[in-house]
Amino acid sequence: MKDFLRAYLLFSLLLGFVLYALYSQFGPRIIHPFTPYTFGFFFLLTLLTYWVTARLVRANAENFMAAYFGSMVVRLLLSLTLVLVYLFTGGGREGKGQWAFLGGFFLLYFLFAGFEVWSVLSNLRPFSKPGEKP
Repeated sequence: MKDFLRAYLLFSLLLGFVLYALYSQFGPRIIHPFTPYTFGFFFLLTLLTYWVTARLVRANAENFMAAYFGSMVVRLLLSLTLVLVYLFTGGGREGKGQWAFLGGFFLLYFLFAGFEVWSVLSNLRPFSKPGEKP
């Protein structure tokens, strides 16, 4: 868990720095004003899904796939909820700003989901069957 948190914090700091640099260079034309909130949402969501998956696997290591895919479904549903709340609370009336929001949202979604997949794939060795060669 410590390795995940260390790599995750480094990843998040680098991503936050890149977002800040893009915002300071291009402003709201490229980076939507809600992007920091979206970044925080995905930061917390990834921590939550990792914690739930780790807790379920600790309870029963045989249910790794169910725990992992269950956390992916939770990620997808909560992310969809965020987009729907944005659109139904007036985000759809912003004109070109909605495309900046959606672009930032999907970029952050895939980056954070990709990091989680990478961290899971890099730590699959404990779940391999005994006697198998890596």
